[in-house]
Amino acid sequence: MATVISDSKSRPMDDNTIIALLSGKGPDEALFEEADRIRREIYGDAVYLRGLIEISNYCRNNCYYCGIRKGNTKLDRYRLDKDTILACCRDGYHLGFRTFVLQGGEDPYYGDEPYGGADGDALLCDIVSEIHTRYPDCAVTLSVGERSRESYQRLFNAGARRYLLRHEAASPDLYRTLHPAEMSLENRMRCLYDLKEIGYQVGAGLMVGAPGQTLEHLLDDIHFMQKLQPDMIGIGPYLRHSDTPFGKSTAQCAQGLRKEQKLELTLRLLAVLRILFPFALLPSTTALGTIDPNGRELGLKAGANVVMPNLSPADVREQYELYDNKICTGEESAQCRNCLELRVISAGYRIVTDIGDVKRTASEGNANHGTE
Repeated sequence: MATVISDSKSRPMDDNTIIALLSGKGPDEALFEEADRIRREIYGDAVYLRGLIEISNYCRNNCYYCGIRKGNTKLDRYRLDKDTILACCRDGYHLGFRTFVLQGGEDPYYGDEPYGGADGDALLCDIVSEIHTRYPDCAVTLSVGERSRESYQRLFNAGARRYLLRHEAASPDLYRTLHPAEMSLENRMRCLYDLKEIGYQVGAGLMVGAPGQTLEHLLDDIHFMQKLQPDMIGIGPYLRHSDTPFGKSTAQCAQGLRKEQKLELTLRLLAVLRILFPFALLPSTTALGTIDPNGRELGLKAGANVVMPNLSPADVREQYELYDNKICTGEESAQCRNCLELRVISAGYRIVTDIGDVKRTASEGNANHGTE
């Protein structure tokens, strides 16, 4: 049973209710209105900026759905050096960003023992420490995959305070259909709990509408997240990449939902997550904007309160292609930021420029959300 905030008193939401909401049995407008009411109760109309810096598209993994998988030989590979990453942070700081998200594939160059080498771990720690030193009023978030607990601790000591690691599937059977045998759900879960125990603000999440995924699988994801209690939950519609096993397989494509179905299900799940996890930070993702021109605005109206514009150098954005036809690969960061701000305003919210920590109590929602 999950607790839902209401105007009067808590009410339970059982599994049957969740399945009914996700399947669209009932008006979506009422679901979205409840989710929006809850987010406004806690976070007001604030939408938090996260400056995304895609540091490398090398990856040691071969996930069946991902465009930067190791086995994709058609991809032009790149990795950013320290000076380039710091330049992205400098530009982002002047644009008002107060959180920098360093995201990449599981690149051995930035790896740690036993995955890569101690030198790579030290390099990433050095970059994090330099960002933390130069911009002490900013938060450093990492999203660089599975690592040893010792590596996570070193990165925390260097100044990283948030870590995003989507679990992708809490069901062992579904996880195995999405990933090769050398990857394990047990290790992914180990990583998430290690991060929590060290003291990170932790983000989990999943693709919505992946081939073979059912509503019961999504219920498994919710149950897992109720145990984990992540600070951030990142979800987005599954989008195919043509140079992956899923993208090339007619059978796998046939299993997936249609584009409009994935959009609707993602929005419903966003709203359900806002209701079940009222204090979580929920991004309205680039994938939502890719699947529908108004997708990010719809995500905000369904309960999301984070957007993540791209601060990566424009000449590498097309190479960080997790799926086909990704948006915002050619815009300069300033243009993307201004465009997003107008979109956020049109949806009835406002961008704020503080670091946007997760709220822990509803009363915190009445405090200052940051400066515009």
